[in-house]
Amino acid sequence: MDGLIKEITELNIGKVRENEPLSQHTTIKIGGPADLFIEPSSIENLKKLMEIIRKSKLKWRAIGRGSNLLVSDRGIEGAVIKLGQGIDQIQINGTEVRAGGGQSLISLATNISKQGLSGLEFAGGIPGSVGGAVYMNGGAHGSDISKILNKALILFEDGSLEWLSNEDMKFSYRSSILQKERPGIVVEAIFELQKGEKEKIVTEIKKNKDYRKDTQPWNYPCAGSIFRNPLPNYAGQLIEKAGLKGHSIGGAKISDMHGNFIVNTGSATAEDVLALIQHVKDTIFDLYEIKMETEVEIIGRK
Repeated sequence: MDGLIKEITELNIGKVRENEPLSQHTTIKIGGPADLFIEPSSIENLKKLMEIIRKSKLKWRAIGRGSNLLVSDRGIEGAVIKLGQGIDQIQINGTEVRAGGGQSLISLATNISKQGLSGLEFAGGIPGSVGGAVYMNGGAHGSDISKILNKALILFEDGSLEWLSNEDMKFSYRSSILQKERPGIVVEAIFELQKGEKEKIVTEIKKNKDYRKDTQPWNYPCAGSIFRNPLPNYAGQLIEKAGLKGHSIGGAKISDMHGNFIVNTGSATAEDVLALIQHVKDTIFDLYEIKMETEVEIIGRK
């Protein structure tokens, strides 16, 4: 690992740390150390880094702003690549918006609303990155990324950069081709939006932000929605109906505000959260014979 760190450092690819606690990089504030934690300073440096990782046959994982993630208490083997500063550019050309994978989705939605561009209002309260939202087809309020994405630039493990069209992404509910079929990093995304009334768009985004504040427990560290909605049912409603709101295991607790959120009350471990997830799954199946599937991505050493 020392030789690898030396090579990355000498190429001035970006910030490099060993044994970095991922609790500092996830919204639920849980997660053991990454063997190697790297924040590339540009797309070109990200490409160089991937070449080194491929050559070294090192396991890797990309993250953005750390929402929708539950990292094992034992951490992550190999390299964790964080997209942020340097891969967070925004370009606006008419109704076309090009954004870097490390760009904050909330910031992007807010910025383009001021330009009178409509289509991203649903993202006004989603605390993730552009890359993460494309990766999992993030959405809310009846819309999602698949409705507005034109194409995305993906860096694959073999070092190739390829533009995937909306159709190529094989979007479905909170899913895309990148999750299992073709793992890759969303470097950039191009969205096709519409001209609209600036005041109306700004108001809609504020309304969506306020709705999140009023109905979801962002005053505590959390990962966002834990379960996928088993349509036509809604996960939060099922959990509340089962009397599980407020139930806790260790430092992990099902939010009193919203049944589909598990919060870290201060000392939660990943094991606490996983035990609570399993308890919800067992209870809902016993009561309603409905299988609950996680929306939060669970990663790291087992």
